[in-house]
This record gives sequence, structure tokens and C-alpha cells, in this order.
Amino acid sequence: MNSVAVGPAAVGAAAVGPTALHRSLAPADWREAAPLLLRDPRALVGDLHRVHRPSPGTVVLGVLDPEGRIVAGASFGSGETGGTPLSPRTRSGSGDGWLYRNALLDQLRRIVPHDLRRASPARTAVLMLCRRGTPDWTDEDGAWMWALQDASVLHGLRCGAYVTLTDAGWQVLGDGRRGRCPNAGSWAQETVRTVSTLPVGTRPVRALAEPVRAVLTGSRSARTGSLRAR
Repeated sequence: MNSVAVGPAAVGAAAVGPTALHRSLAPADWREAAPLLLRDPRALVGDLHRVHRPSPGTVVLGVLDPEGRIVAGASFGSGETGGTPLSPRTRSGSGDGWLYRNALLDQLRRIVPHDLRRASPARTAVLMLCRRGTPDWTDEDGAWMWALQDASVLHGLRCGAYVTLTDAGWQVLGDGRRGRCPNAGSWAQETVRTVSTLPVGTRPVRALAEPVRAVLTGSRSARTGSLRAR
């Protein structure tokens, strides 16, 4: 599986400026872009949460097959791009979609091959951001939406749903579907006993959705995995 590091450290300070305003999508722009509607958003959010257990400040990236099943996923801190810390201004929530796009491309290259040679996209990228604060749209959400849209095109994927996970619960921005659980604090409600009880040297393996199996592997602060049919 290919892995490509993107974005020099110097980019962090240079890219967050006036042009960053153009690398964001307002709610109306996002709806007009018509991201793929999820067949069962509650099940998808639950599956991504069970595998990645995101805490506030975590981005969860998922790739769906044509039937809407998760075939790959990754999670990483929203304050890093390919292992390179973002500037303080970006970490505070005034992020630049260009940097976020690079972070998503870096993760996509780690977990799935591109589909650029296909006549039309067959797989779909979805994004879930776990954060504190209001469940309503924010400037940071706009930057991540732009990043998801651009990264999907550059990797030959279809742009899918953008989900926020806050203290109020989960919400699919753009279509209004939401639920109370899981939420931004759900990760702390269950201990990591499943990991502590594993034999030494064994990596955690969890069933995500029949008939696929999630295999979690670590890469720096990122958690990535490909799901293969049994």
C-alpha cells in the first residue's frame, strides 16, 4: 500500500491567510454539491465509532464500496496533516481547507488505491469530525467539507457525507439526519478492556459489519485499516 507524505512544515503558516476563505464551503454550497446520501447513517456512524473510538479533535475518514459498506478507514488528530502539526490558528478552528485536503489525501493513499483510471467513481469517501461546541455548521466544518470534496476528486472517489460528532450527538450536515448516540463523549464511556485482555503481540481485530472484518493498524498518530470480505 503506497504512502505519500504531503505538505512541508512551512506550509502551515503560509497557507492560512486571505486565500483560505476560498477553500471552504457554506452549507448551501455543500447541499448544491449533492454529496452521496447515506442509506443508513445511524449504522454507519455507529460502525465508524466502534472501530475508531474518536475523542474530540479526531477526524475519522471512511471509504464505502458501491453497496455502501465500509471497505477502509483511518482516524487522526485534526491538528495534524500527514504528521506535520498545523499552525496554532488552524488548530483553534480557523483551518484552511487546502491543508485539510492534503491530510485526507495522505490518509487515502495509505488505505486504498486510487480510482482515477475508472470512467466514473465506484467508491465513496465519508468524513466524521468529533468536536466540542455547537452541532451547527462552523467555519471549520466548511474547511473540512471543501477538503473532503477536493480530496475525493483527486483520489478518484465520490464525495460522500460529512458528519459531526458533538456533545449533542451525531449529525449529517446537509440533510438534517441526526441522533443522540454516539456523541463526542461516548469514547470515554467504555474502557479499553478489549485491548488489555489480548495476548501480548496481538493486534486488536473487531467485526465492523458482516461480512467484512476490520483490521486496525497504527501509523504515527493515525489509525488506519482496510476491511476485507471473509
